[in-house]
Amino acid sequence: MKIIYLDQSEYKKLHSKTYALEKRRLQIELLKLQEDIIKNQRKICIVFEGRDTAGKSSAIKFFSEYLRPKNFNYIQLGIPTKWESSHWFQRWEKVLPKKGQITFLDRSWYTRAVTEPVMNYCTEQQYRKFMNTVNKWEQNHIKSGLELTKFYFSLSKEQQTRRIHARKNSSLKYWKLSKHDEKIVTKWDAFTLYKDQMFEKTGTEIAPWIVINSNNKMIGRLTSLRYLLNKTNYENKKILKPVKWTQSLNNYSASIEGVMFENLSYDQFLIISKYSDDI
Repeated sequence: MKIIYLDQSEYKKLHSKTYALEKRRLQIELLKLQEDIIKNQRKICIVFEGRDTAGKSSAIKFFSEYLRPKNFNYIQLGIPTKWESSHWFQRWEKVLPKKGQITFLDRSWYTRAVTEPVMNYCTEQQYRKFMNTVNKWEQNHIKSGLELTKFYFSLSKEQQTRRIHARKNSSLKYWKLSKHDEKIVTKWDAFTLYKDQMFEKTGTEIAPWIVINSNNKMIGRLTSLRYLLNKTNYENKKILKPVKWTQSLNNYSASIEGVMFENLSYDQFLIISKYSDDI
């Protein structure tokens, strides 16, 4: 099992000016990454999972704000048809990125690992088949050139309650709270059980789960984008020096003669990068 926890909960507040400056420099780098994806016909798929109100949709909007529209896709599939429910992976293969594209998935094939069993939307047999098959399915796509990142946006029960209440009483966001949402938030413990099983069985070396603390949505967005940029190679990449709130993040990587060194601090990275063959 491989899970990477990026928890910046010690930073209770982030000044709006600091947020804007960090957002700009990260988005500039993401645009460079997109240019490289287009040029080299790469396929990038970024999964955003998490409980309701965790900030998945707003994070995707943050990521994609200045990207070339023709070369990224935002996918949020609705209720599956009967055929789709029984042909689960075929449903998702239709929306995987083509060459030269980034695809952002606002929930993914992992709804079968958590939401569907919690809400009895799938059978026990369907759930077990998914859990026994998904790692191999991902591995096959990765071997075929798919670059997959799996984010899980985590928040506390208290924070979710506050956000649900705010959404329910908002004149602009009330429509985001569905009957399904109101029901599933009452199943916190069951959701946690299936989530933990998902982490244990599907957090692999080739496709680990990246758990983002999203109690502060601004920090969650910046942390997730910074992680993606640090771990992904692209032309004209600028290694961003940590700002105060990221100094404890050990998510730099470099390789020396084919040996990958991961989860490095910035200081460790500076030393190793002198001898790296991919910087």
